[in-house]
Amino acid sequence: MNIYLDIETIPTDRQDVRDYIAATVTHPATMSKPDTIAKWEQEAKPAAIEEAVSKTALDGTFGRVCVIGWRIEGRSAMVSLSETDEAGVLRDFSEAMSAIPTNEQFNCAIVGHYVAWDVRFLHQRYVLHGIKPPLVLSRAAQAKPWESDKLYDTMIQWAGVGNRISLEKLCLAMRYPSPKADMDGSQVAQYVAAGRIGEVAQYCIKDVTAVEFIHSRMTFNY
Repeated sequence: MNIYLDIETIPTDRQDVRDYIAATVTHPATMSKPDTIAKWEQEAKPAAIEEAVSKTALDGTFGRVCVIGWRIEGRSAMVSLSETDEAGVLRDFSEAMSAIPTNEQFNCAIVGHYVAWDVRFLHQRYVLHGIKPPLVLSRAAQAKPWESDKLYDTMIQWAGVGNRISLEKLCLAMRYPSPKADMDGSQVAQYVAAGRIGEVAQYCIKDVTAVEFIHSRMTFNY
């Protein structure tokens, strides 16, 4: 059984983390004159801090999951979303996975594009919230690149370990409509901040659907 998965993430909302990041942001090493450094700290440092904070969306240590989209093979696509209740989103996913009998979870593969990143991020957030992750996620988090029966990453399976191909490019090659036509991952935080998380959820499900199509083509399972 396959579980098609995609997540959307946003930066930290913790002030202590922002303070920690701000303390680590320093002027470029090429600057040595005190007046030049002072000018940089006044004019450029705030933007540099915001850029560093925005990058936490790419790291499960501090970033947050705001949307999880998935489809269990043979069932309807599902999505859980929240701007503030990340633990609730994780529990929704766990509840959906618990509907799969434990013995069947040992035969499940999580499928996605660059999904090794999604799985690691999710697993980290489960740990940090003190919530036990679903068995199928734990198995996928420990999978080696060649263990596609646990974790089938369409990017790795197509491009090879250490190489990359975007989901959009692979969709183009397979003549499938781009799931990035309306927005892309770099805009997620902006959309969520603007109260448009519903559109982010729709975008997430489009990725799930595209991945399922690509997986079917790559495995000749039409």
